[in-house]
Amino acid sequence: MGESFRNLVVWQRSIELTLAVYKLTSSFPDSERFGLTNQLRRAAVSVASNIAEGYGRSTRGEYLQFLGHARGSNSEVETQIVISKALGFGSKQMLQTSEELCSEVGRMLGALMKSLRPKSLVPSP
Repeated sequence: MGESFRNLVVWQRSIELTLAVYKLTSSFPDSERFGLTNQLRRAAVSVASNIAEGYGRSTRGEYLQFLGHARGSNSEVETQIVISKALGFGSKQMLQTSEELCSEVGRMLGALMKSLRPKSLVPSP
């Protein structure tokens, strides 16, 4: 592994996702302050936080476990963006930016998790 989780592009993109979600939700109705706004923000923060926490763990298995948590949180963000869009919350541009970042982070997490899993032994013919 590198010197820090900060060097991971997936962590960097997840920070961008969090910032995009904060910008997106800043225009949500006040009535959603403790509802969808809070849920989206917490889930977005959780993505980067779980990547960092897993990186700091002792074993590859623990790292994979926390990457799984990050992927779950990313799926929460994706779902909540769909709900926000259906309710007409947020600007089209911020919704699109958030969706694109969410999709990118999801793909990157999947690839990182795959790279960390032990390779299965293929029997020779």
